[in-house]
Amino acid sequence: MDAFIPVIAVHATCALFVIVLGPLQILRRRRDRAHRVLGTAWATAMVLTCTTSFLIAPDGFSWLHGLAIWTLVCLVIAIVAIRRGVVPTHRGFMVGSYLGTAIAFAFATLAPGRAIPQLLREDPVIALVTLAGVIVLVAVGSALVIRRGAPPAEAALAG
Repeated sequence: MDAFIPVIAVHATCALFVIVLGPLQILRRRRDRAHRVLGTAWATAMVLTCTTSFLIAPDGFSWLHGLAIWTLVCLVIAIVAIRRGVVPTHRGFMVGSYLGTAIAFAFATLAPGRAIPQLLREDPVIALVTLAGVIVLVAVGSALVIRRGAPPAEAALAG
């Protein structure tokens, strides 16, 4: 399992980023440039989460790998939909991707034999520092993007 530690760290950190940023993207009313920038960061983290999952299969592939494939398909559908201007399809597939990730994250956190419960038992400081770091990254990064990402009202009306 030691050989998987760097991959698991990237996988878990990206998944945590997705979990923390997701509600902001879903609940924020404005669909502006900031939404697109944060959405790109979210989707990138989601792709990394899914692709790294295939490198973590010490006992073979599981239903979580099937969920990763489905999530990648959903991301493609959502991106194609928004580029075509079909907002309800985009929203549905993005929210669905988030909920699938939340379910997988809950399973990874609660299942006793998984890496997260082991880390929480053996070295909770690393888990808590990582969690705090991702929360701060998302909070500060989102605040900066939202503050700078939305054009002034006059420019939006003129454009």
